[in-house]
Amino acid sequence: MGRFLVQRMISMAIVMIGISIIVFTLSRMSGDPRHLYMTPGTRFSQEVWDARGRDLGLDKPKVMQYLIWAGNAVRGDFGDSVWHKRNSLDVIRERAPATLMLSGISVVVAIVSGVGLGIASAVTRGSMTDLATRAFALVGQAAPPFFLALVLIYVFAVGLDILPTSRRGDWTHFVLPVTTLSWLASASIARITRSSLLEVLDSEYVMLARAKGVGRTKVIFKHALKNALIAPLTVSAILFASFMTGTVVVETVFAWPGLGRLAVQATLQNDFPLVTGLAVIFAAIFVLSNLVADLLYAYIDPRIRIH
Repeated sequence: MGRFLVQRMISMAIVMIGISIIVFTLSRMSGDPRHLYMTPGTRFSQEVWDARGRDLGLDKPKVMQYLIWAGNAVRGDFGDSVWHKRNSLDVIRERAPATLMLSGISVVVAIVSGVGLGIASAVTRGSMTDLATRAFALVGQAAPPFFLALVLIYVFAVGLDILPTSRRGDWTHFVLPVTTLSWLASASIARITRSSLLEVLDSEYVMLARAKGVGRTKVIFKHALKNALIAPLTVSAILFASFMTGTVVVETVFAWPGLGRLAVQATLQNDFPLVTGLAVIFAAIFVLSNLVADLLYAYIDPRIRIH
């Protein structure tokens, strides 16, 4: 397991270096950063222009500019936000709790509902419950999040007037965005759980247990479910990252003050220090989540455990 962890850490470092190069290159392709910091319509002398370039390190070769930027990024310094006029990391820290809370609740809802529906569908194969669960999964994986969000707003906020349409507040403000965000993940987990459990239920050792007279409930929850949950659990480890970075649409539709909406606003404002900071942080969350998923899978499933 130690060698496996070292290999994954090296791979993670290589991926992050590659991502940082791409993010830096794209930020420089958007134009001279000095134009973002200079007041539009104001004339500057060449001396002021050159001095600002030296402050930003633009007088150095591109490779040196990247190394300076990467070194600052490792320390959490992505520069001052053009829009907020203060450190980009401070702005991200202020918005992170809203996304963390929304993502955390959505992950719990997705896992509980997805696993429960998957088990119910598998043990009642061919019944109305199975068909309803499969229909739920089909709609969840086919409907775009923005469409689902608008439908939920129209039905429950506009039509029935029982839930708020936007912003962060009491528990009622969580219902629509959490439902929108967790539906796709719940549908995916339900399908994976169903297929995994059906495969285990058709295995020889389960059939042998049934032949020995072991009860159906005991066979499902003691013998089959443990092995069937390997795949859903490892997928769930990546869910949190996908929710953290995939809330752009949901947070924008529901005016949720989190990182997803912040990314949209920063992009529209050409706030490249804030955009690059968000891009690097989102990438780091994804890479770390994949590492956790790999370790979890290797720990749970002894068939692929690497010593």
